[in-house]
Amino acid sequence: MRIMAIDYGDAHTGVALSDPTGFLTGSTRTIHSRSARVVLDELVKLIRDQQVDELVMGFPRNMDGTEGPRAQLYRDFARQLEGAAGLPVVLWDERRTTVDAHRILFEAGQNAKKRKKTVDAVAASLILEGYLDARRLRRNQEGE
Repeated sequence: MRIMAIDYGDAHTGVALSDPTGFLTGSTRTIHSRSARVVLDELVKLIRDQQVDELVMGFPRNMDGTEGPRAQLYRDFARQLEGAAGLPVVLWDERRTTVDAHRILFEAGQNAKKRKKTVDAVAASLILEGYLDARRLRRNQEGE
């Protein structure tokens, strides 16, 4: 059960893949493109190459939980990805993931230029970790 998390963005899209068991966050990468079509094609290729079973995509919400101004853009892209990949896309609250990713990279000593190249992949891994944690919690609660 391989799971892919996506931090979709205007110029950079972060991607994180779980290990084959769907239990741990594995590899990350960034797709550098402003073209939604290019990003979509790259994601579909990764999904097929990595034999992804489940997709989760960061979804913009305001701090009060309401939908952010880019929500419809993300819904539209998720729908396109579902059609192209043949897998449903779970929209996952991405509040603070980019802020936290910048903090993590800063604390690791990366300068602003290096952070800009990797922050989206780290944000995708945070989305994936949150999703995997929620899945484990749900399974534990169902097993009780």
